[in-house]
Amino acid sequence: MTVTADQVRELRERTGAGMMECKKALQESGGDFEKAVDLLRKSGIAKAEKRSGRAAAEGVVESYIHPGNRVGVLIEVNCETDFVARTDEFMALVRDVAMQVAAAGADYVHREEVPADRLEREREIYAAQLREQGKPEAMIGKIVDGKMNKFYSEVCLLEQPFIKDDKKTVGELITEASSKTGENIVVRRFARFRLGQD
Repeated sequence: MTVTADQVRELRERTGAGMMECKKALQESGGDFEKAVDLLRKSGIAKAEKRSGRAAAEGVVESYIHPGNRVGVLIEVNCETDFVARTDEFMALVRDVAMQVAAAGADYVHREEVPADRLEREREIYAAQLREQGKPEAMIGKIVDGKMNKFYSEVCLLEQPFIKDDKKTVGELITEASSKTGENIVVRRFARFRLGQD
């Protein structure tokens, strides 16, 4: 199958992948654009996972004030080079993630940050509720695990559904950005301020 330069350029514009990667994906998919996009996304996610161990010491600290001036966010998002940190795409990602924090109110970046005592308290509350509802003791553990996953998706930023596209999580958004830039991208920390609250 012959792949034209226009096809490669169009796929590159759509995915942000390199020219050779786009050409290879189009050849492997037999010219089917959607299959080529899927191939690039799969390989990009695999590459992003390999990059996750690399140091990300550049980036930005960004502020976001939600309309109405009642909620504000300071967030630090890191990448590997200042070149990527200055790109419009990276800045748009940081703004989107800051807006997510303001709107959805995460408490932690990822589940490993949730204190053990809070996890234990949540588990105990869920188990007590289930016993009150008369659920069989043998099923309570599995149901509590499912409820804990829901809890994580509410309080952990990377596990929350992205407010602009709830078909993906914020973590998947970061992974996609990492695959497009070719760099490890890390949400380091954030602080959320709400008027009149500590």
